[in-house]
Amino acid sequence: MAIADTEKNELTAEQILEKSDNIRNPGQPFAVTLTLTEYTNAEPGDKMTITVHSKKHSETGQYRSLVQFLEPLRDRDKLMLQNGSEIWFYDPASSNSIRLSPQQRLLGQASNGDVMSTNFALDYSVAMVGPEALKDAEKKERDAIHLKLSAKTPSATYEAIDYWVDKANSQPIKAKFYASSGRLMKIGYYLNFQQNLGELRPSETLIIDGIDSKKVTRMQMSNYRFVDIPEAWLQSSYLPRFKGQ
Repeated sequence: MAIADTEKNELTAEQILEKSDNIRNPGQPFAVTLTLTEYTNAEPGDKMTITVHSKKHSETGQYRSLVQFLEPLRDRDKLMLQNGSEIWFYDPASSNSIRLSPQQRLLGQASNGDVMSTNFALDYSVAMVGPEALKDAEKKERDAIHLKLSAKTPSATYEAIDYWVDKANSQPIKAKFYASSGRLMKIGYYLNFQQNLGELRPSETLIIDGIDSKKVTRMQMSNYRFVDIPEAWLQSSYLPRFKGQ
């Protein structure tokens, strides 16, 4: 099944997903600052600020990301690196690097994999469910396309995703993320679209616990910029020498 765009060209599920990927993340090497705030019953709790440097692999097209922790002070200059299916965490206080899972919690409902730049079109097989009317994070009615994503690579953070994008422009609206058991892990809403690096991109994501909807993590994206990312930065052996930008 395909959906026609405004020029009457038929778009496949794969093409719609690729368009949405390009809205979520730029194609050139870039950096973005993420501020994550945990809420319980609408009351703010722990907060974290990180910088994510991301660059596509020249052959696979998948992003590789280096995360530098900025706040809180106790976590400053800790690093996390994703290269393929591997995630490495480096603490300069101990000078040790350890392997992590993309599913491990980073803060609140946000996992390690949630803060990494991803190409859903590479990690997941996609099927078209069809057009649906959907309410976005602000309870506004949207004409959406519902896609069903199934993991096809070890680097995929989730086993499956129900994913809704705007019918007119493929902007992401909502996602439901599932574990291999089929359990709903979390719900994500993409909102507050702003012009960044040549595209209207979501500057905020709300991540809601799949069991307790009173547990929410707000992820705000700011200070998008194109940057030069040396290949050395994306090697686990380089983590002890990384000095920031």
